[in-house]
Amino acid sequence: MNQDSNNVFYVYGFTRAGLAPEVAGAATTQPGTPASAGSTKPLAPEVAGAAMAQAEVSAGVLSGGIDEPHPPFFQCSGSVAGVLSQVSHSEFCGPMGEKNLQDLAWLAARACRHQAVLEQVMRLGPVLPARFGTLFSSPASLGCFLGKHEAAIARFLERVGSQQEWSVKGFLDPARAEAEWLARRRPEERRLQAAAPRPMAEAEWLSQWSPEEPAPPAPSPGAAYLQEQSLRMQAKQALDDRLAEACDGLFNELSPLASEIVPGRFLARLMPEAAREMVLNWALLLPAAAVPDFRGRIERANSQQNSDGLAFEVSGPWPPYSFCPVLEAEPAPQTTL
Repeated sequence: MNQDSNNVFYVYGFTRAGLAPEVAGAATTQPGTPASAGSTKPLAPEVAGAAMAQAEVSAGVLSGGIDEPHPPFFQCSGSVAGVLSQVSHSEFCGPMGEKNLQDLAWLAARACRHQAVLEQVMRLGPVLPARFGTLFSSPASLGCFLGKHEAAIARFLERVGSQQEWSVKGFLDPARAEAEWLARRRPEERRLQAAAPRPMAEAEWLSQWSPEEPAPPAPSPGAAYLQEQSLRMQAKQALDDRLAEACDGLFNELSPLASEIVPGRFLARLMPEAAREMVLNWALLLPAAAVPDFRGRIERANSQQNSDGLAFEVSGPWPPYSFCPVLEAEPAPQTTL
């Protein structure tokens, strides 16, 4: 195989072998074999000569890719297949690669292309997504990896099936939540204060005191401040309890719909002065048929929390990143950025 030494193979993810030909009717050709007259495209040169007895190229099924002149293709091994395309090694490794990986614009554009390829595969069947920047030196090295992990990949694809990953994030505006709680509570506090004996002002206290009589109780300095601090502490505890109750309630609402729910890490505020903070981050594995009901339950939860500064946001469907097994990487020649 005459492969440019600067070229490597970028892997988007893994799926079932023969998926694209079965669904889309694309031509398949054994590596190193000329394309037949009925093929939609000549055999991709990237695969020619690869040491893969079961490698296949599914032409005309996928488009785009990290490096647009080299569209993604499928390479099969047993019951599973990798989705990959040729890229320049220097784009991801070495001095230029280091520079690119620090360039947010460069990263964002290629992350979107990575996602777009996975979305195409998801329309054909289940996919085990690879991390952004997963590279193999050749189709042969990918074949070794597929052979080693075929069983684990196949189990994952069977478990996921036609299910989709959806994300639910909860955001709280603490200042708004506290203000609204205090607004509801302060009228009651004022009613209780009106019914309670009021402390004397200092002038009144002095006017009633004489050396011949015991001094009346002096007013407590800072009583109003201490009372306000106490009220705010009550607000924080009440809001913490309400947040836990809302999240538990939502979990109980969504659990019957999802085959799995996993928590994600909380992301920091984009800006330090941002009003909202993340208080919930879940990934759910949902059958496609359950998605309308799922969205409806989120809408109902939001209508119940509207006055508490809490809002739930939904995004998806996504490739099932949150549910992927850990596949032990080959020490060489694979590189994962």
